[in-house]
Amino acid sequence: MIAPTEILVDHAAQVLTLRWPDGDMQRIGYVRLRSACPCAACRKIRLDGGRVAAPPGVKLDGVEAAGYGIRLLFGDGHARGIYPWPYVAELGRDDTDVRVASLAVPVSRQRSN
Repeated sequence: MIAPTEILVDHAAQVLTLRWPDGDMQRIGYVRLRSACPCAACRKIRLDGGRVAAPPGVKLDGVEAAGYGIRLLFGDGHARGIYPWPYVAELGRDDTDVRVASLAVPVSRQRSN
């Protein structure tokens, strides 16, 4: 899968917006992203029948390029999972907790401080 052409972080709405090469745009809420973390520890919780609970009001402190996907750095200190592009696209199709973005700040493939 090809990477998005643009990645925007909207801290006010707590939404990550991705624009794909075909023009499609997806908005995924921070809570959804944190709850769907693909790291080994979070995957084990889900495989054991549990649920990864994102802290209320979870913040996104940074976005880093990781070749085949992105690493998200959350305010609760969690930053271990790499989200492959196909997985991110699937999360965007299934996302139901997104609020409409009002103010987007570009951070294309770099960590915000």
